Amino acid sequence: MQIELFTQDGCPPCEFLKNYLKELNISYVEYNVSKDEKAKKRMMFELDSFSTPTLIIQNEVIRGVQMEQIEAALQKIIKS
Repeated sequence: MQIELFTQDGCPPCEFLKNYLKELNISYVEYNVSKDEKAKKRMMFELDSFSTPTLIIQNEVIRGVQMEQIEAALQKIIKS
């Protein structure tokens, strides 16, 4: 299972999602776009996302804290 989370410094919604995933004991790869220019460009140009948090769950890009969409995507990978 590959989950990627694009964050930036000073982003309360990013912290919320990190804590949410931690509480569920779900591992993820974090990219801080404040410090990683390559990750920032990937988020903007490959994922067509211009804000954080941006979450990728099994190739599904979720922009912002869209809890219904996040929970549905997580359920798909938990069931598989």
